[in-house]
Amino acid sequence: MLHLRAVSPPDRTDRVLEVLSDHRGATHLVVIKDAAIDPAGDVVEADIAREAADEIIDALCVLDLDHHGGITLEVIDTALSDAADRAEEDAPGEGADAVVWQELLGRTGEESRLNATFLSFLTIACLLAAVGVVTDSSVTIVGAMVVGPEFGPLAAVAVGLVLRRWDLVRRAGLALAVGFPAAMLITLGGTVLGEATGLFNRESLIGDHDVDFIYQVGPYSLIVALLAGAAGMLSMTSAKSAALVGVFISVTTVPAAGYAVVAAVLNEWGRCIGSVVQLVINLVGIVVAAAVVLMLRRRGQRRASTERPLSRG
Repeated sequence: MLHLRAVSPPDRTDRVLEVLSDHRGATHLVVIKDAAIDPAGDVVEADIAREAADEIIDALCVLDLDHHGGITLEVIDTALSDAADRAEEDAPGEGADAVVWQELLGRTGEESRLNATFLSFLTIACLLAAVGVVTDSSVTIVGAMVVGPEFGPLAAVAVGLVLRRWDLVRRAGLALAVGFPAAMLITLGGTVLGEATGLFNRESLIGDHDVDFIYQVGPYSLIVALLAGAAGMLSMTSAKSAALVGVFISVTTVPAAGYAVVAAVLNEWGRCIGSVVQLVINLVGIVVAAAVVLMLRRRGQRRASTERPLSRG
């Protein structure tokens, strides 16, 4: 269940109440007259089934509440109510399968911004990857995978493509296009410094190592990227964020960037090119799979909403 709070201009409150009271997925309706100060208006609250949220929000946006009032959603961890149980049963579809599109847009939009925090995490992840390469430490490579923040912009690109939100695609694309080169450039400086001070040398990459999978491109590179992209988008759209950790440690994006830098500094150009190709395959595969999953979920949600009545009448 989700808790909805809407600030409504007084002349639209009756229509807001009509939207909520008529929908089978809404319950626990509360109205507090003249409670809102900025923006001024009435406060309307309700608990809604997750699978009904998208339709209810769309109906409230038709009333321009997003421009002349406000709409907020919060997750309810526990709801002890027969009315809430009925709302979830009567709402179309299943809660775990429901996508709250405005929530998804807000989440991916926030995570796709190019800012100091994003660049810092990506740079630290690339530096960790470089250390993992020169020390042949799979544990450090996994750490770099977890620290890397690149899935946020990749998911945003997929969401933007499916919803045709080109502003989101541009913003996320900018974060990736600037973030990876910047992180790799800083990692390049650290790698050159490490070689100059004798922390490692070309012998670090010669022979067989546990981390050689990073630059070895094959069919499984694309397969893993597709599976990770699908799992990541399923996690984001179903609010099961714990699964994202598995996504982070299954794709070779940041490790490939770090390996490419180390290999370039040590003049191992074959391995450098292989790492860059690995990086591109993973980035593209994640976006493609995430977009496909999003399109399938959107189609399934629309089908579910037409199969069951939405109004109480």
